[in-house]
Amino acid sequence: ADYRRRQTLKNVERYITPELKAFEDKAVSAEERSKALEKQLYEELILKCKLFCQDLLNSAHGVSALDALSSFAQHADTYRWIKPNFVPVTSVEIKGARHPVVEETIENYVPNDCDLDAQHRLHIITGPNMGGKSTYMRSIALIVLLAYSGSFVPAESADIGVIDKILTRIGAADDLARGLSTFMVEMTETASILRQATDKSLVLMDEVGRGTSTFDGLSLAAAIAEDLVVNCRSLTLFATHYFELTQLEKTLPDVVNVHVAAAESSKNIVFLHEIRPGAANQSYGIAVAKLAGIPRSVIRGAQKVLLKLEERAAQTDDKQLDLFVASEASSTVFPEEELPEEDPTLLELRDQLADVSMDDLSPRQAWELLADLQKKAKETK
Repeated sequence: ADYRRRQTLKNVERYITPELKAFEDKAVSAEERSKALEKQLYEELILKCKLFCQDLLNSAHGVSALDALSSFAQHADTYRWIKPNFVPVTSVEIKGARHPVVEETIENYVPNDCDLDAQHRLHIITGPNMGGKSTYMRSIALIVLLAYSGSFVPAESADIGVIDKILTRIGAADDLARGLSTFMVEMTETASILRQATDKSLVLMDEVGRGTSTFDGLSLAAAIAEDLVVNCRSLTLFATHYFELTQLEKTLPDVVNVHVAAAESSKNIVFLHEIRPGAANQSYGIAVAKLAGIPRSVIRGAQKVLLKLEERAAQTDDKQLDLFVASEASSTVFPEEELPEEDPTLLELRDQLADVSMDDLSPRQAWELLADLQKKAKETK
């Protein structure tokens, strides 16, 4: 008698009892009541915490400061960091500067010195790619940042002067979503640096002007460097492959040339990762490309083009030459008298021999290699 018909379906009648109805109402309203209760409890907690709000904030600041300082102390003890010395003038004098991250990822890290002051405001840094220019610049900026954060620093000694900001233009990235090319992003960031830089700023400029033609890029790089040292008067590390910029040392009194040392053997290039006075003598671009795995045929072609360009440059008073525009000296980079072509099989044999690692060959492998070379040599007769 207490069953109540709820719904009629095909060949089915659904019934419910008062007890089931009461249970359904509880289940349906449970989530709503749960949220209301959660809100009530949260508001009660807020009211209770208000009485201790300032004490809780002070405790949070104390714990965070203790955490940061203990991390600084642990790093200083573990990685041989030293206490920096602050001086009242705008300068950065660091002996044996190390990059705190890179030095833990390689076996032999080479520390370097940096001396930026009122008489040496801009360092033109030249040298090969992969030589360590960017790592050196970042290490100086990180040491200054760590010192101003209250930390010891990875160096032998550090005298840090008055620095109001660190401004950097390092790396290459585009912003296609906003319609900005890599070069446009580079110029936008450079413009921001030139507007913000003061005579107390530390500025890092890495390969400015590389995203456009040689003449445009060189002109921009030279003008930017001159503005930083003459108008902004900032302490600047300026890495570049434009060797023409090294001439600024002769025309501007506060410019100094330094370079990343490298040595080239008959097989490859050796990066010494050491900052030395003076300008680099070459970029070793082809050697670095070879090290990266560019095919030997491409490397040989690049060497031929480089040789011809250097010869033409010598004939035209060291003027920059365009690969694709005719000049009085020659109608094209490649003269009508083509260089004698080497036998492809001999080139293959030479490349195969050059790639052999003698220490890794077993006697059997050495015999097979010799047999293969002899077979190819007979085929060239």
